[in-house]
Amino acid sequence: MRSNDRVLAVEVSDRDGSTFTFREICERGACHGEFVIKLVNYGVIAPLDDTPEAVQWQFDAASLNRLQKALRLQRDLKLNLPGLAMSLELLDEVQEMRREVARLNQRIRQLGGG
Repeated sequence: MRSNDRVLAVEVSDRDGSTFTFREICERGACHGEFVIKLVNYGVIAPLDDTPEAVQWQFDAASLNRLQKALRLQRDLKLNLPGLAMSLELLDEVQEMRREVARLNQRIRQLGGG
C-alpha cells in the first residue's frame, strides 16, 4: 500500500434486526456461495437457524460484517480458512479486551471524581 492510499472500513449496523438470505449475503459480500459455506463449516459465521440446506440459511448483520472482515483478511494477508478463523477469533478477543479496558478506565474516573 502506498503512503497516500487510504483504507475505508464499513460496518453494517443492525438497528432494525435485518436478516439476509444466503444469496443476499453472497451478493453483499461479493463472494461465492462456496466461500460462505466454508466459513460456516469453520465456525467463522453462523446462520440464524439450524436449517441443513444452505439456500434456506438466514444471516444477521454481525455475520455480514464478519464475512467482510474475513474477505479483507484473505485478500490482504492471503490467509487460508483455518488462519482466517483463528485471526478473527483473536481480533474478537482484542476488541473485547479494549472494551473492558475502556469500561475499567471509566469506572476509575468515576471513583476518582474526575
